[in-house]
Amino acid sequence: MSVLETWGAKYQEQDALLVKPESWSLLESLRERERVSIAVIGTISGSGRMVLIDSAAIEHCKSHGLPLPPPIEDLELEKVLGDMPQKCFEFKRMPLVGEPLDIAPGTTLMETLKRVLALPSVCSKRFLTTKVDRCVTGLVAQQQTVGPLQLPLSDVSVIAQTYTDLTGGACAIGEQPIKGLLNPKSMARLAVGEALTNLVWAKVTSLGDVKASGNWMYAAKLDGEGAAMYDAAVALSESMIELGIAIDGGKDSLSMAAHVGGELVKAPGNLVISAYVTCPNITMTVTPDLKLGNDGVLMHIDLAKGKRRLGGSALAQAFDQVGDECPDLDDVPYLKKGNNVLQALFAEELGLIIEVSLQNIDIVRGKLEAAGISGEIIGKVTASPVIELSVDGILQLKEETSYLRDLWEETSFQLEGLQRLASCVRLEKEGLKNREAPSWTLSFTPSFTDEKVMAARLKPKVAIIREEGSNGDREMSAAFYAAGFEPWDVTTSDLLIGQVSLHEFRGIAFVGGFSYADVLDAAKGWSASIRFHQPLLYQFQEFYDWPDTFSLGVCNGCQLKFYDWPDTFSLGVCNGCQLMALLGWVPFSLGVCNGCQLMALLGWGTDLRHGIEAENIGV
Repeated sequence: MSVLETWGAKYQEQDALLVKPESWSLLESLRERERVSIAVIGTISGSGRMVLIDSAAIEHCKSHGLPLPPPIEDLELEKVLGDMPQKCFEFKRMPLVGEPLDIAPGTTLMETLKRVLALPSVCSKRFLTTKVDRCVTGLVAQQQTVGPLQLPLSDVSVIAQTYTDLTGGACAIGEQPIKGLLNPKSMARLAVGEALTNLVWAKVTSLGDVKASGNWMYAAKLDGEGAAMYDAAVALSESMIELGIAIDGGKDSLSMAAHVGGELVKAPGNLVISAYVTCPNITMTVTPDLKLGNDGVLMHIDLAKGKRRLGGSALAQAFDQVGDECPDLDDVPYLKKGNNVLQALFAEELGLIIEVSLQNIDIVRGKLEAAGISGEIIGKVTASPVIELSVDGILQLKEETSYLRDLWEETSFQLEGLQRLASCVRLEKEGLKNREAPSWTLSFTPSFTDEKVMAARLKPKVAIIREEGSNGDREMSAAFYAAGFEPWDVTTSDLLIGQVSLHEFRGIAFVGGFSYADVLDAAKGWSASIRFHQPLLYQFQEFYDWPDTFSLGVCNGCQLKFYDWPDTFSLGVCNGCQLMALLGWVPFSLGVCNGCQLMALLGWGTDLRHGIEAENIGV
């Protein structure tokens, strides 16, 4: 790349800082400690001009006695920072014509349901949630899965603000791309409506506090697409102003089309609304798993005022159609307050379904009526493993819950088979059919650390050791602090340069989370920085030999401890067992049982991939 191309390139994941010259040494020390790259790219001269030079070319000329090259650019600062003239875009509107949904007579409800539940947009997202760590940072209060069976059904995500308070934030997403094929304005309004009806399940401060990120994806340069995006933006702005909420960020991808084999392939225009807001209490989150057994009813809060439009719905998509009239947010103030079988069951109008105990029905109805909103009881909660569905008093469906759940999970398991051993997928699929809720029991009464311990002036010091990329350090520090220790933030580079010594600590904790970008065997790099630096290795060996010390390794931090040292108290958890394992701090021999030596070994899981599952353990 030329210097000019480098200067004008669109960089991501980089930050620019304005630093006083006298503060550079501080910034450089932070860079060295955190092992990040940093470069001085310019100085402020006060000349009122922006001068771009090629420093490498200048150094080359100086070293070879050549004339210095002229600046690449020498502009008046006003031309760089001044007001730019508005750019004018010319868009052409294209008519959007839909056709009424046409489903063959005689199509049964079960056949229709199978098609809809198989759609990736509707099916279980287990294939996504089982391969990621859903609790990174230790601040996650509500993740993707809910209920005793950990089904991926959560409407809203909630994260704590700190490790000691109940305040936090909630985030929910809304998007309706298929409906944009019929009406871009409706698509934008519905995206807002979906985000808000998902967000409502968390305890939030107020609607007026809601902010959102808007991500636009359009083939904006093609006929009709730019105009559609403009119409969607206007509708979005108007609805948000009326709701009293606002967008404060986002991004755009406006080249969502490609020529493939001589054919133009165009993605549907889409707007993704990610709404977020503050939570006064992160524990007051409602999850969509039924909890009342035989003592509850299901109430439908209809925000569409009886309309049942099927255009752009999953039902239409399941039959390779788009339909004609799509749902919309017709009455924004109504949202702000809070006729055949297929229409009744598959219309995607805005609304909520809540589970209400029998004794609270009148109270809930009174609250809804006071807000001018209608609520209708559409079913009752039972402990029966059978789902019965009636429309206008006529039984339309009666099936085992487990069978319908298997239909919903089927597409997910097929996708899972593309990223996991087929035998493991079959095993999990069969296990899910008979899975029961765990019985939670405690053999002790939880209590906070004694106030005298917390108030003590001298507490046992623990080194919370992290490496480049580690992200479990704050969580680990909070845990030790809550237990009455004095946690210290220590990087491996601190130890390498002698800034900190292990002689000061009674315990050390190797934290987990993506050291060295979490590449395969990342902890080998971490352990090498210790094992091949003799003074530091000796310091660790000396710490290990002390009789009154302990160590803990989590995630990458445990694999580091493994190969050499068989005694003392060491605990490794998860694949953070890595660092401790490689240092030899997880005992190779754990003892003898029935004549067989118990070995602590690290190896490939049967799945040949990372996975996260809920497990029942006894402690």
